[in-house]
Amino acid sequence: MVITALPNSRTEPDGSAVIRVLSYNIRSMRDDRAALVRVIRACAPDLVLIQEAPRFFRWRKRAAWLASRTDLVVLGGGATASGPLLLCSLRATVESTEDVLLPRTPGLHQRGFATAVVRIGGARIGVLSCHLSLQSAERQVQAGLLLDRLDAMDVPYAIAAGDLNEGPGGRSFRRLAERLQDCWAVKPWGGEHTSPARGPYQRIDAVFATEGVEVLGCGVPSEISETDLRAATDHLPVLAALRVPVA
Repeated sequence: MVITALPNSRTEPDGSAVIRVLSYNIRSMRDDRAALVRVIRACAPDLVLIQEAPRFFRWRKRAAWLASRTDLVVLGGGATASGPLLLCSLRATVESTEDVLLPRTPGLHQRGFATAVVRIGGARIGVLSCHLSLQSAERQVQAGLLLDRLDAMDVPYAIAAGDLNEGPGGRSFRRLAERLQDCWAVKPWGGEHTSPARGPYQRIDAVFATEGVEVLGCGVPSEISETDLRAATDHLPVLAALRVPVA
């Protein structure tokens, strides 16, 4: 099954790209891997921004396994970004990738960003996957570093997504939403809450886009089997359809 309620991926006659972007915390693939594969395949994404990718023994092999089962390729990230991982379809032409480790607060987990610049159709797009801190002050600093990183990528359009560990009322979430489009708020589609997968009550996972990117719809896919969504991991996925202009 492939989700049909959102626009399909395509390149418009003027070269602009309609893309599907999936943000997903996969809990190190410790749950039902077959269900995880079915969820990702149903979303038919061009870009997958993952959090909590495998980081330890044979992590590259496990990332490659997931990519191959979902007809995607590994773009960057993983253990070298301390968890965030990027996958992409063959529509994407890769210009550059960079994994970034963030300043670490003693006693807290190492955090990082997986970043890339890709071209799809005539669009040039910066991509960043993040998993922000559980600690409020560190999370606020990381939100600022995320915005700085997008600026440093020097791209006309960018997409950032991930597990923010706080909802839209939080300081870090608000800081990002002041500079970027919160895609759910711009064009809500499907479900809103992302955590936990069993009985979700909070929206702590989000997709953001810079100005100029047209949001065609964003939310938790409602066409996917609830059984698969609950079995795949402890978060629900966020799927966005975006139109990115030529650049």
